[in-house]
Amino acid sequence: MNQATGVIFCIAYIVGLISTGVSWGRYGIFALGIAVAVAMPKLLLKYTRNSFKTTNKRRSRTKENALEEPLETREKLSLLEMLPRAKWVWAVAGSIAFLASIYFAIRSPQPAMNDISKLIPVGGNTQEVAVTVRGRLASTPRLTRSGRSQFWLDTDAVSEINGGEGGVVVNRPVSGKLYVTVPLLQATGLYADNTIAVVGSLYKPQPPSNPGAFDFQAYLAGQGAFAGLKGRQIDWKRENAIADVNRLNTKTGAFWESTGMQPSPIQTMRMRIVRSQVSQLSVPEGPLISAIALGKQAVDLPYTIRDSFVQAGLAHAIAASGTQVSMVLGLVLALTRRFSKQLQFGFGVSALFLLVGLTGFEASICRAALMGFGTLFALVLSREVKPLGLLLIAATILLLVNPLWIWDLGFQLSFLATLGLVVTAPPLMAKFDWMPPAIASILVVPIAASVWVLPLLLYVFSVVSPYSILVNIIAAPLLWILSIGGMVSALAGLIFPPAGSVLAQLLDYPAKGLIAIAEYFSQLPGNSVAVGQVSAFQLIALYSLICWVWLGGRRKKEEGRRKKEEGRGKKEEGRRKKGKSRVFALRISAAWILPLALMAGIGVVALPAWHVQSSLFQVTLLATSGEPVLVIQDKGKVVLINSGDENTVRFTVLPFLQQQGVNSVNFAIATHGHLGLSGGWGKLLERLPIKTFYDNNAPKQIHRGSNQEFMTAVQSRQGVYFPLETNKKIDLGSTQLQFVDAEIPVVELLVGDRTWLLVGDMTPEAQSMLSKRLAATGTLKRVEVLWWSGKTLTAELLSAVGPQVAIASSDEIDPETAAQLSQSKTQIFWTGRDGALQWTPAGGFKTTLESEENQTSFL
Repeated sequence: MNQATGVIFCIAYIVGLISTGVSWGRYGIFALGIAVAVAMPKLLLKYTRNSFKTTNKRRSRTKENALEEPLETREKLSLLEMLPRAKWVWAVAGSIAFLASIYFAIRSPQPAMNDISKLIPVGGNTQEVAVTVRGRLASTPRLTRSGRSQFWLDTDAVSEINGGEGGVVVNRPVSGKLYVTVPLLQATGLYADNTIAVVGSLYKPQPPSNPGAFDFQAYLAGQGAFAGLKGRQIDWKRENAIADVNRLNTKTGAFWESTGMQPSPIQTMRMRIVRSQVSQLSVPEGPLISAIALGKQAVDLPYTIRDSFVQAGLAHAIAASGTQVSMVLGLVLALTRRFSKQLQFGFGVSALFLLVGLTGFEASICRAALMGFGTLFALVLSREVKPLGLLLIAATILLLVNPLWIWDLGFQLSFLATLGLVVTAPPLMAKFDWMPPAIASILVVPIAASVWVLPLLLYVFSVVSPYSILVNIIAAPLLWILSIGGMVSALAGLIFPPAGSVLAQLLDYPAKGLIAIAEYFSQLPGNSVAVGQVSAFQLIALYSLICWVWLGGRRKKEEGRRKKEEGRGKKEEGRRKKGKSRVFALRISAAWILPLALMAGIGVVALPAWHVQSSLFQVTLLATSGEPVLVIQDKGKVVLINSGDENTVRFTVLPFLQQQGVNSVNFAIATHGHLGLSGGWGKLLERLPIKTFYDNNAPKQIHRGSNQEFMTAVQSRQGVYFPLETNKKIDLGSTQLQFVDAEIPVVELLVGDRTWLLVGDMTPEAQSMLSKRLAATGTLKRVEVLWWSGKTLTAELLSAVGPQVAIASSDEIDPETAAQLSQSKTQIFWTGRDGALQWTPAGGFKTTLESEENQTSFL
């Protein structure tokens, strides 16, 4: 089997895994394999004949040059000419792709018959399942944003089941992995492989309730977990943790008797390095140096620093990647250059295994380690290293071991960034050959990597960071210093911790400088631009354009080589001019590839987003746990009613606005009287400007203070601030808003020709008084949509309002109110069951979560 055949088989396997992204992918790849096996050999044969005729014509003009060199050395085969023409090769490739899709399905995690998730009653989290779960830690505890510790637990037995279908059960054997969170102090001192018992409540993860939100259910399923445990207490005594299990099963092989509550050797080494680096440094400089050296899995970085690095486009700096591998490998080879190749190979492989263990078995670091191993293997055999082939082999091996990594974002970004460095960096370096190589590489590396990962980032996050390349260029010297210094101090700290601490202290100012750069650029206006949801077809189109530029550059280089060959021959003047004009035309066409591809790429992303924004009229009621939040998209204008708290803004409002391509809010309305900065408005202002802000200025407010700080924050982003007045209509484009009552509050929205009414929490007496007052004044119209908190509404108020649709922003709805609404044939939605609701004039209401009780309304 030649190299071209091996490359085809590897690509076929990867394409087969990618086909699992759609439900019909397995059958599609099977049909495509048959079509390719039939058609490809014929197409290649036809192409070869045409190419042979063209080459003979060209050689006839350079007969003298043709006699000087044999055929093999005169012509370099093109990519298509190197492809095999045997039918069996393409048939086998199609079979490999089809089998890869089946292999992916086999390896996809599925809950076993005794999986712990089966203990949760059907219907989800409506009933608490209190348990004591026994098992072994599969990861080191990590700090969450909520201040709790999180770890993975491989379960073995469960006891004290309260609320399950089978009543109380003791020592029930189970299997499966759990996503566990516990109070911070409960997990202090725990290490991977420790055997523990956790007391808490089981729950099943739910699909995202809001568009653009994080899919926690899919994330757990990708990790092989189908349930979570909100823990309250951990049993530290190992003998207590496994006593019931030993009574159930006398075989103690399920647990490691020698483990206890002690870290493993590799964890001990990792902690030794981290402690030596952070002992003499403050936070976050110390943890940042450890994260750069060993990856963010080795140490808990503050989330504020993580967010700053992500928003500035420096997330790769705190993740384990090929940088650490290349530095370690280069250091080992430099120290062992006087040794034999076999010893160099042994030391290099040992260093790679140690580094992978210290950083954790992440996809990106494993990819880099495999490529490093390939480099060492080529060194022993005295073979030339082909980076592109090495990258393909490494990806294939990793996906054979774990095919699920094909949908791991870290694996995808690592593979694409490395591909960019392999195929794009060399021609860019040639363009900057007038600069010193060290300086040129600072410019080239961020550009080459960013070009190849940008389409995927747009597809996943719907956001682009305009400053990312500039930030990486500015931060490159500091990253280089911190990477090398961090690895050296890590090695010193492993051998002699005080020496590692001294070396880490020298990196204090570079770390401060890198943090300052990340924070500065993350806070600049326009540090992230939302482009809207990018479809799979747009993603394919963008990567097709990138490949077109890449292959066009190769064609341009090939044409330049042919021009030199023709210039060496003796030709007639007329033929020489003709040949030159032809080559000149081809070079001009190749030179236009980059600008044309750049304009096409911008059009692929910008035009669909502009069309959607300019034509969309949509009302979205987000599923929130506290304050109700409504977003109105009116042909480019955005109205946001309420924001919720900071977590609501971070995890619900901002992801939705980013998915919709919203980069500013035209009108923001706070219906509840509170300080703007006490809720999520301040967090929203950090990311998006608000052009006009209307605040509920009700006179009687709890904890009411001066709004001067918030007014200044709005005005600093070129916005204006207005207090709301009762019974005064506000024009919001096609929508009108009026405060009927500011204290409750009661807000009337005229969306097109339909009336929406937002009603706050009221006592029955207040509802009765409001109904009479509104009936007497006649200010309240009969509404199509009633929006309330899900609590009790009186029959008098419901009769006065007479809604066609009632929407509750809550997990539950008052049964009596629901019965009254059902009796009046009012359609009922609530966010706890249906998730976010979206309404359009043509489509009516659509729910985010599917439910048998959901019925689309055609208002």
